[in-house]
Amino acid sequence: MKPTSLRVRKALVPVLALVAAAAAVVPLTRADGDTPPPLVWKACAQGPDDAVGAELDKAGARCAELAVPLDHAAPDGRKITLALSRLPAADRARRIGVMVLNSGGPGEPTLDMPLRVGAAMGDVAARYDLVGLDPRFVGRSTPLDCGWPLGLWLRSAGPDRARFDRQVEVQRDLAERCAERHADVLPYANTRDTARDVDLVRRALGEPRISYLGYSYGAYLGAMYTQMFPGRTDRVVLDSAGDPAMWGPRATQGTEDEADRALRGWASWAAKRDREYRLGATPSRVLGTVNAIVAAAGERPLDIGPYKVDEQLVPYLLSTGSGDDRPEARASFAATVRTLNEAAHRRPAEPGPELDGLLTFVLTGAGSPLASPTAAITCGDRAAPRDPAAYWADVQRSRARHPLFGPLKNNIWPCAFWPGSPREPLTRIGNATPALIVAATGDTATTYEGSRAMHRALTGSRLLTLRDTTAHGIYGEYGNPCVDAKVNAYLASGVLPATDPVCRP
Repeated sequence: MKPTSLRVRKALVPVLALVAAAAAVVPLTRADGDTPPPLVWKACAQGPDDAVGAELDKAGARCAELAVPLDHAAPDGRKITLALSRLPAADRARRIGVMVLNSGGPGEPTLDMPLRVGAAMGDVAARYDLVGLDPRFVGRSTPLDCGWPLGLWLRSAGPDRARFDRQVEVQRDLAERCAERHADVLPYANTRDTARDVDLVRRALGEPRISYLGYSYGAYLGAMYTQMFPGRTDRVVLDSAGDPAMWGPRATQGTEDEADRALRGWASWAAKRDREYRLGATPSRVLGTVNAIVAAAGERPLDIGPYKVDEQLVPYLLSTGSGDDRPEARASFAATVRTLNEAAHRRPAEPGPELDGLLTFVLTGAGSPLASPTAAITCGDRAAPRDPAAYWADVQRSRARHPLFGPLKNNIWPCAFWPGSPREPLTRIGNATPALIVAATGDTATTYEGSRAMHRALTGSRLLTLRDTTAHGIYGEYGNPCVDAKVNAYLASGVLPATDPVCRP
């Protein structure tokens, strides 16, 4: 998960206002072999303030809706609506087919993704119909909102049992809010049903096979689709994939080493720029400043503009901020730490636009409904331990080696109190579907070792490695020409590299 992207990916800043599909709902037929009626494609913009919809329309994209069963075992029962966009292939004579896209999360909307991916693909984009599909309960696809008073539940367990116990009650309350509002649909928020939706979209588009590009959780969804629907994919790219056996409510366990290394790497960068950021002239001094910030937040929450930032939130900000080694990302994170440091010294501290957006989202949920569907899908896929004592034991074990990030990566989530159990057994990913897996060696969210595990699970895959890089979400996003060229070559030819290729910064 990104972790966020858990991606939620990138910095989890509020998502742009999203395109809605302004089309008629298309009913599905019951028999698996039947073909749904054609989709009705219409303009994407829903009003004068829908900037993303207007951008899609300007690019020539169209939008539609598709009705699918809430419960795929009861195809004639209650329906939910999926929203999708399509940017058609400009080179119809050499058209390869449809490529379905997923941004990850789970919980990140995808309708605007054809524009971003099309830019990354360059000339190859003209040969694909690029389809952005908001998964069930995400974005405009029958959205799920639990009415949470915060935008993200990820917090550190804190330094002592009393503060952990307060987190337990917060997580319990979040789960109960979801149960009160959506008990009827929560059993159907999961990756297997989302993969079934993807296949219904394939059928509605009239395609015998689809190509697929997914990031982070979207890579797991793509792998799930290949497992459940063998032979129905053409070219598959799984970016920042992670270990399919580890996906679920405890997906951040085992990422402590990567988080520590990323923070140390940023500290080395910041130390060389001490004149600008005043955080320390050596890496150890920068890390000392970070530890002092955490300690100050433990004594009393930091005042960042109108926000109160406590010691349970600071480690999350440090983890997500240090997970990208591009110069602009490191500079932005250094500015955030400088603001936190001012607040730690009880001096006036006003957040810049990026930190302000992140705190607004994390602390209030304003600007984006990501958290509810992210939790619902994560908790719906795999049962979590129910006893808070098990989480506290894991926190304490990890804290010994990872005092900053151990209590964050092992803390309790709402899944511990989620109503009911997953409807279906966990699906083991293991098949020979050809796929190109893209991974950075320093990924802090879905680790490189996790991507290697995905490579082993998909025995027909190749692993494209970006070495000596801290990043999550690489193709078309990180800006590495070697990676982008190799992915585009595969998308153009359909031929995987003969060996596992390697790129460098």
